[in-house]
Amino acid sequence: MKVIFVGPSLPDAASFAGDEVFVCPPAVQGDVLAAVRRGASVIGLIDGGFEYTAPVWHKEILYALSQNVAVLGAASMGALRAAECQLFGMIGIGRIFREYEKGATADDADVALLHGPMEYGYKSLTVPLVNVRATLDKLESEKQLASAMRARLEESAARIFFKERTWQSIIANCGAANIAAPRELLSLLVSNVVDQKRIDALALLEAVRATSDFPLGREISWHLNETFVSPI
Repeated sequence: MKVIFVGPSLPDAASFAGDEVFVCPPAVQGDVLAAVRRGASVIGLIDGGFEYTAPVWHKEILYALSQNVAVLGAASMGALRAAECQLFGMIGIGRIFREYEKGATADDADVALLHGPMEYGYKSLTVPLVNVRATLDKLESEKQLASAMRARLEESAARIFFKERTWQSIIANCGAANIAAPRELLSLLVSNVVDQKRIDALALLEAVRATSDFPLGREISWHLNETFVSPI
């Protein structure tokens, strides 16, 4: 059985997953463990809950790996956990994972965004910093944005709380008075948005579909200690 946990990074995941992959909402603590106990042999972690709920526990990922379950991560919470657990066998996919792996991205909040509920398709209300960087990289490489302005915009975006980060607030926080044509700049940014989280999520979904549904059968070189829960 193959399972992916996804939400705002790829709201339409079900249309790409096919019949072989079960699409579940963003994972919270206990969901990966529950998937293993239900018989999952391949788990893809993309999105996960945080802030108002307990996030996916590292140890449940390690438990899955200890049971020879393939665990892949990308795009959001999955990229972060993959960077943290790759030494134990978790597989990271995509640019965002590589940025966490190399330390180019360090803050958990760099992948965070404010979005609507599942019933409304997880509509994005703010812009995650990882998407800002990917967009600015594109514009700079195409010489549509000068290096100095690119640096100003990225610094501005990094200073804004993720629940308030929009392209408009990025420009305003950059010092709109010093920008000759803020409306033209906004139009340039919005029309060239690179949704890196979606790109990486799609790559993970393809990797999950390509991964064998049979247990990996690999040799585990580490031992998972049981968690002791004291009686109340």
